[in-house]
Amino acid sequence: MNKDEQYMQLAIEEAKKAQAIGEVPIGAIIVYENEVIASGYNTRETSQKTLSHAELIAIQQANERIGSWRLEDCTLYVTLEPCPMCAGAIVQSRIKRVVYGAADPKAGCAGTLMNLLTEDRFNHQVDVTKGILELKCSSMLRNFFRRLRERKK
Repeated sequence: MNKDEQYMQLAIEEAKKAQAIGEVPIGAIIVYENEVIASGYNTRETSQKTLSHAELIAIQQANERIGSWRLEDCTLYVTLEPCPMCAGAIVQSRIKRVVYGAADPKAGCAGTLMNLLTEDRFNHQVDVTKGILELKCSSMLRNFFRRLRERKK
């Protein structure tokens, strides 16, 4: 297992925490100088707060840990491609690199619907690596939504 896969596995562990409380299983971690400095998982349904996405929770933790809003030498690992809101926060926080597992055909803004992370009209662009442990990440999401649909029947 390479470094990206090892760190994505940690993001998957965060996603499992979300799943355990009935949340959409999305997890994120932020790495700085080969050390995990922040982590987060979706809590939007539990908290009833729009901004409770895994990436935003991890970004806030990293800001506190580093003591700066600039996360210039950090890499964010997330199990699902960032949405427009999270992609905007990633650009604004100056994160250097994003690594994601599963593509998001409904809201993905790191290459699927559009790519806000590499938009050259912004003053910061992010390196993007996609598809790391994609099968694990996507099957976790697919299974979650399958079970949710079955319960609603």
